[in-house]
Amino acid sequence: MGIKTYRPLTAGLRHRTGLTYDELTGDAPYKPLLEPRPKSGGRNNKGHLSTRHRGGGNKRLYRRIDFRRDKLEIPGQVETIEYDPNRSSFIALIKYRDGERRYILAPQGLQAGQIVLASDGVVDIVAGNATRLRHIPLGTVIHNVELHKNAGGQICRTAGAGAQILSKEGDWAQVRLPSSEIRKVELDCRATIGQVGNLDHQNVSIGKAGRSRWRGWRPHVRGTAMNPIDHPHGGGEGKAKGGRHPVSPEGIPTKGFKTRANKRTSVFIVRRRSK
Repeated sequence: MGIKTYRPLTAGLRHRTGLTYDELTGDAPYKPLLEPRPKSGGRNNKGHLSTRHRGGGNKRLYRRIDFRRDKLEIPGQVETIEYDPNRSSFIALIKYRDGERRYILAPQGLQAGQIVLASDGVVDIVAGNATRLRHIPLGTVIHNVELHKNAGGQICRTAGAGAQILSKEGDWAQVRLPSSEIRKVELDCRATIGQVGNLDHQNVSIGKAGRSRWRGWRPHVRGTAMNPIDHPHGGGEGKAKGGRHPVSPEGIPTKGFKTRANKRTSVFIVRRRSK
């Protein structure tokens, strides 16, 4: 996958870059796996604003992704590698021998025509195959890792993400996540072999404000530019600096303040991510 630049015919094109999409082989998504995705505008079920800077954007259809990888012992062939507007990674359409089709996350190196297999036993260490952690060798790069048995992959699903199995002891494996955090995961949890594809996603430059609006992101306004009623940093004469340590609109410190409150799962974290 490469990055393409544009001739500066307009101000918006001057710094804009985009993906070349060389890996993609499909033009249209598989319709039976599509479903509508209504927009929330950042509002919760009570209509209250719960996520700022959301709204507008192009209409999208959701692609149902097989995060569980529970189609066991049935080989599947990769039909197409496709773009998914709902995530940073690409997706692969798999056609199994019994005729069923499913979408999976496309790992780096996966190509159309390749055979992938999900199993609870030993599988070849090839990108796209899925099995339980107890059957994956130490040092293997994995993604779409389950945190609970048969619950479906929850971590390492974004473009370029990959975790690594460091050790196994008893019923647990120690997995190093992309953030450098080391976490204990049950050996009976499934994971997919390989690193998630579309590594160049992080190198794309948006180039102009309108391109963010296409994605459904509204403008981000600095707190110091607001009035006192709108933000703790607002108000003051002239160009004020806020007058206090940086906080969110709700008054929560934003730099270095620990917000993790889920002590129930802290026992699974062997080493916290480095700053």
